[in-house]
Amino acid sequence: MFKKQFLPVLLAALLFCQSGFGQKTISLFNGKDLKGWHADVPEMDKNPDLKSPFLVRNGLLVSMGTPGGHLITDKQYENFRLTFQYRFAGKPGNCGVLVFASTPRALYDMFPKSIEVQMMHENAGDFWCIQEDITVPDMEKRRGPKEKWGVNGDKLRRIPNLTDGTEKPLGEWNTYRIECIKNTIRVWLNGVMVNYGYNCTASKGQIALQAEGSEVEFKDIALTPIGGGR
Repeated sequence: MFKKQFLPVLLAALLFCQSGFGQKTISLFNGKDLKGWHADVPEMDKNPDLKSPFLVRNGLLVSMGTPGGHLITDKQYENFRLTFQYRFAGKPGNCGVLVFASTPRALYDMFPKSIEVQMMHENAGDFWCIQEDITVPDMEKRRGPKEKWGVNGDKLRRIPNLTDGTEKPLGEWNTYRIECIKNTIRVWLNGVMVNYGYNCTASKGQIALQAEGSEVEFKDIALTPIGGGR
């Protein structure tokens, strides 16, 4: 017969397994080249002499910011924890990481269909809906009038984060942790949960880093499958 005193131990074990214990963490960046990624930069279609905004420098993955575009994983992922560190190399500005990315150039002939987790200075942790949607607590308070919500054009696509003041001073490394389990997304910045969404219209896809006007350095980009994810 099952004894009640073993229940806390069992629950702890289940939570430990769900947290990704036993799953192998995958490095998405080897510090040497961009193997496993490909760039999608619309302006390079018109001018093949343009240099890609994505490069490797001193063991870091760097987005130079221009020309605008995305560095996208070759593989798709679902049920995972994504962790990485980033910092603005010069002036603070704009960038983002996209999860559940799929159709390229689905918005403004630039942005792939996805949910963006914002990295823009003083707005890190915001969600931006890019032809995909997501629900958060206090939706109308945070997103604005419901009749103006949308995932394209001039619709209200931004969902502000839960808390500000979590970014490190310019020049210091920020740590992101993004957990995507089924159709939920949870985001931590420097150990603080800054956003949470559910009922997302996607549950798997590629991961993308942006070139959106500002030079940003990345390191320690890793992915851990959760609960049988791949």
